[in-house]
Amino acid sequence: MSARLPVLSPPRWPRLLLLSLLLLGAVPGPRRSGAFYLPGLAPVNFCDEEKKSDECKAEIELFVNRLDSVESVLPYEYTAFDFCQASEGKRPSENLGQVLFGERIEPSPYKFTFNKKETCKLVCTKTYHTEKAEDKQKLEFLKKSMLLNYQHHWIVDNMPVTWCYDVEDGQRFCNPGFPIGCYITDKGHAKDACVISSDFHERDTFYIFNHVDIKIYYHVVETGSMGARLVAAKLEPKSFKHTHIDKPDCSGPPMDISNKASGEIKIAYTYSVSFEEDDKIRWASRWDYILESMPHTHIQWFSIMNSLVIVLFLSGMVAMIMLRTLHKDIARYNQMDSTEDAQEEFGWKLVHGDIFRPPRKGMLLSVFLGSGTQILIMTFVTLSFGGEKWKTNVLLTSFLCPGIVFADFFIMNLILWGEGSSAAIPFGTLVAILALWFCISVPLTFIGAYFGFKKNAIEHPVRTNQIPRQIPEQSFYTKPLPGIIMGGILPFGCIFIQLFFILNSIWSHQMYYMFGFLFLVFIILVITCSEATILLCYFHLCAEDYHWQWRSFLTSGFTAVYFLIYAVHYFFSKLQITGTASTILYFGYTMIMVLIFFLFTGTIGFFACFWFVTKIYSVVKVD
Repeated sequence: MSARLPVLSPPRWPRLLLLSLLLLGAVPGPRRSGAFYLPGLAPVNFCDEEKKSDECKAEIELFVNRLDSVESVLPYEYTAFDFCQASEGKRPSENLGQVLFGERIEPSPYKFTFNKKETCKLVCTKTYHTEKAEDKQKLEFLKKSMLLNYQHHWIVDNMPVTWCYDVEDGQRFCNPGFPIGCYITDKGHAKDACVISSDFHERDTFYIFNHVDIKIYYHVVETGSMGARLVAAKLEPKSFKHTHIDKPDCSGPPMDISNKASGEIKIAYTYSVSFEEDDKIRWASRWDYILESMPHTHIQWFSIMNSLVIVLFLSGMVAMIMLRTLHKDIARYNQMDSTEDAQEEFGWKLVHGDIFRPPRKGMLLSVFLGSGTQILIMTFVTLSFGGEKWKTNVLLTSFLCPGIVFADFFIMNLILWGEGSSAAIPFGTLVAILALWFCISVPLTFIGAYFGFKKNAIEHPVRTNQIPRQIPEQSFYTKPLPGIIMGGILPFGCIFIQLFFILNSIWSHQMYYMFGFLFLVFIILVITCSEATILLCYFHLCAEDYHWQWRSFLTSGFTAVYFLIYAVHYFFSKLQITGTASTILYFGYTMIMVLIFFLFTGTIGFFACFWFVTKIYSVVKVD
C-alpha cells in the first residue's frame, strides 16, 4: 500500500551568493541554475544503434551531480559515497559559477542505447564487512546520508532525471532528484520516502533505493531522417534484496540495513530502462512538466496585487504632497518679498542654508553608496560631498564592502573544507576569484574615480551657511529611529511573498522561473523605497531637521533588517536544517545577502531624496 509523499527536495547553495559578489565587484562570473545543466541551446538527435551517424547518436550518457539534503546545507560529491563508479568517461568541464555553487558533474556507470529496453540490469555490487574499519566507515556515512535524506541528481541530455509522485490535494510533484534511501525509527515511524510503501516497516532500519526504473520519453523529428530528440526522463526509485545477486530479477523484499547489523552486507545496484514516444511534448518545451508541478501562479499574482496597493497608497501620498502641500509652500515662499516677511519664514525653507551641508561620517556613507552602485554612482557621490580625501574614498569603496563579503565567504569556505563538502571552493578557484577582484574590479573603480574627479563639481541650487543652524526639539515621530524603522515596513511588504519563493529556491531546491514576476516586484520595490523615503524626508524638513543624507539611506536600507528577521523566521519555521556547521553556513550566507540588500535599498532611498531636495530648493526664491 502506498502513501502520498510531502513535497520534499534538497537545498541548493545560495543562488544570490555569486550575484552578491558580482554587485560588490568581488567576483565577476556567470550565473548557474539548479543542480543540473542549463538547457542546451542545440538539440541532440538520437537513433537506433544500426542507424547511428555523426549527426545521430545511439548511446545516451547519464551524468551524476552532487548530492544534497533538505536537512543539511552541506552537499557532497557523488564520489564521496560508495556508489557504483564509472570505469571511464570524460568529466564535463565546469565554469566558475558551477564551482562556486558546489556543482560536481561526473560520468556515471549507467549507459543506455536509444530505444533499447533493459530489465533489471546489474551495475555493480558493493560488499561491506562491519568488522573492517574502512567498510564500517563507508556504511555509517551511507546510513547518515539516508537519515538526513540526501538526494541524487542525475542528468540526461542536459535535463534532470525527475521523480514524479503524488502530493497533497491530488497534485503531482516532479522532483529533479531522488533519495538515497530512507529510515524507520526505533519507534516505527517512517521518515521521508519510507512512507511510499508498507514494505518498509522494520524498526531502526534503513532501506536503500538500490534500483531505479527509468523511462525516457522522446519525439521523432518531423523530417524523419534525423532520428529523435529526448523530451523527458523520469525514474522511480525502488529497493530490492536480490535473491541472486549475480543474476538479479528485481523481486522480493526491500534491501534493508539494520542499524545494528553486523557481519557481511551486500548491496547490488540495478536499473531498468524503457523508451516511450511522445509527440505531444516539443523539445523546446520539455521542461514545462517540471515547472507546471511547481506552486501555482495565483500566489504570485496576489503578491503583485498586494505590492501594487502599497505603491498606489504611497503614490497618492506623494502626489498630494507634491501637487498640493508642496505647491502651496513654494507659492507662499516666493510671494515673501519684504524683509519683514522673510523673517517670518517657517517650514522646510528655513533650512535652505544647511540642506546640502556634508553629513557626519560622509566618507562611510559615500563608500556604502559607491559599493551599492559601484563605479558611476561612486563618482557622483564623492563629488556631492566635496571630494575630500578622495584617495581614501576610492580605496574604501574598492575594499571595504567587497572585503566584508569575501571575509564572510572565506570563513564559510573554511567550514566547508573542514566538513569535506563539494561546495568548498578549491584553492586554485579562490586564487582566481582574488585575481578577478584585484585585477578587474579594483582597477575599474580607480578608473571611474579618475574620470569622475576630472569633472566639474556638482553645483547645488542654494548656498550652504558657514554656521550650522540649530535644529529644534523634535517630536517622537520625526526623530531618526522611529522614521527609519517605519520607512522599511512598506518596501518589505511589497517583497515578502516573493522573498518566500526566492528562499525556497535557494534553500529547498525548488526551481524559481517566474522572472517576469520578479522584474515587476523589483520595479515596485524601487518605486516604494523612493516614495517612502521622499515622504519621510519631507516631514523631517518641515520639522526643520536638515540631516537627510544618512536618514534617507537608512530609511530604505532598513528593509534589509526586516529581510534578516524574515530569514530567521524562515529558518526556524520552514527548514529542517540540523547541525552546527549547516546553521552557521545558513546565517553566514544570509548575512551576505542582507548586506547587499542593505546597500541596494539604501542607495535607492538616498538618490530619491537627493533628487527631491534638489528639486524643491531649486524652485524656491532664496536671497
